[in-house]
Amino acid sequence: MSDTHPFAPTFDHAFTISIDLSKPYWIEPSSRGDTRAAIYAAAGTVEGPLLNGRVIPMSGGDFPLQRGNGVIDFDARYLLEADDGAVIYLQNQGYRWAYDDAIAEKMRRDEAVSSKDYYMRVTPKFDAPAGPHEWMSRHVFVGVAEKMPGANRIHYFVVR
Repeated sequence: MSDTHPFAPTFDHAFTISIDLSKPYWIEPSSRGDTRAAIYAAAGTVEGPLLNGRVIPMSGGDFPLQRGNGVIDFDARYLLEADDGAVIYLQNQGYRWAYDDAIAEKMRRDEAVSSKDYYMRVTPKFDAPAGPHEWMSRHVFVGVAEKMPGANRIHYFVVR
């Protein structure tokens, strides 16, 4: 007997975005009582079996909310440029949180930590022009991310 649900989705690796981030600008505390930041997309690359290109420098960024319980609530928006010149809008939402307080403190100081020590997942939406990249605007994706000093690497998987 199989323990796989008949409607369980499958995932295919689509591409990985490596993104260099600007210094964060903090609003502490925000009017909501939590801490808000603005972190701009300085540059980056897109590499993978389904898309290659770059992050258009300073085309947007992340405006995360750091909740009192330590959870980072992402709200990122920026532009990608595919190798064929197509411009693609990306909007990411998701969460990051450390599995313990010591790791959370290292992450606050932008120090290197193992990806096994925290949870960082995003659900992006893409707005791509008609043509070869239009499929991105019709599929659901999940991103599994790595936090590095001054950068993020996000591995995107298309849900089939």
